[in-house]
Amino acid sequence: MASVHARTSARDILAVVPLVMRTVAAELRAAGELPAPAHFGLLSMLAAQSTALSLTELAGRQGVSLPTMSNTVSAMVGRGWVRRSAPATNRRVVRIQVTAKGRATVRRVGRSAEAHLAELLDPLDDAARARLQAGLEVLLRVFAKDAPAGEDVRSWQPDVRRARRRS
Repeated sequence: MASVHARTSARDILAVVPLVMRTVAAELRAAGELPAPAHFGLLSMLAAQSTALSLTELAGRQGVSLPTMSNTVSAMVGRGWVRRSAPATNRRVVRIQVTAKGRATVRRVGRSAEAHLAELLDPLDDAARARLQAGLEVLLRVFAKDAPAGEDVRSWQPDVRRARRRS
């Protein structure tokens, strides 16, 4: 069984993540960036993939039903963010891949969300910011280890990835 400290941390994460997402979603809606903030998560995940994924894989990763994922993908195809394809070897399997327009949307929306969050965090003093960053690095290590192979968890921020690789 997990320690009391681990359970307290878990409760805090479960309290903070929805607050952050609600703040980001409100900003994205206000900026007119996305019709449904949930699309950003799916689009980001697809942009992070090195290969196309099936509807079944997407539904499983997002924890939704196949019909729900199919409807979501249809909306995203309509916006030009993703495309469907069927491999010649098995035409029954539909694969979904992000388009150049979808990648550009992920970058633009990601930058917009990042700018909004940066404004909220800017008043923190250096010590608080360092503690926050250290905690976020821990969370990234804990949760990124479960990311599917080939997924880049920081896909929408290419400038940051390049800067981290150089350092």
